[in-house]
Amino acid sequence: MDRLCPLTLSTGGLLLAGGRSSRFGAEKAVAPFGGRLMMDAVLTRFGVLAACAVSARTESAAAAHAQALGLTILHDAPDAPAGPLAGIAAGLAWAKTAKFKVLATAPCDAPLLPLDLFPLLLASMGDAPAALAVTDAGEHPLCAVWRVEMAEYIAAELTDGRHPPVRALLAAHGARRVHFRDVHAFANANTPDALEALERAA
Repeated sequence: MDRLCPLTLSTGGLLLAGGRSSRFGAEKAVAPFGGRLMMDAVLTRFGVLAACAVSARTESAAAAHAQALGLTILHDAPDAPAGPLAGIAAGLAWAKTAKFKVLATAPCDAPLLPLDLFPLLLASMGDAPAALAVTDAGEHPLCAVWRVEMAEYIAAELTDGRHPPVRALLAAHGARRVHFRDVHAFANANTPDALEALERAA
């Protein structure tokens, strides 16, 4: 897959596992899926990249599992508003420090994501500041790749406790929309019933 886009070699991955899982009723990142944890199913998609980190809450099960795997664990800034952009901001800071050009992100609750998700996003980004996955069902803004230069724009948006919709921020900065045919691959397990349905379909 590296032949598809050389940027995979200078891209860091970030698994977004810092949510409260309020609809799920438990920490969904570590829910069983296919004989392993759901976050592990998503982590396999980052295998083509240079490195991978996990955005997780302090003392969460996701953080403990990431530590056991030897992965870098990132936490939101203490004064950051709740929401995924805070995790992405921390990820971009980590990527910049590690000298990566791009950060690739995916949520922990989408265990059926395409195996070629990130190579295709990177290959399609062109000169845009970011690229996100789109299906006939709509946009999937957390399944995206971000140039590290996006850090300053996100930081500006998060001032004064604001947290704009991720898709709105991506659109405002001209992110490339990359179409994927398999709608089901981007399904989220927001509830135990949804996770059970995804496992049956896997």
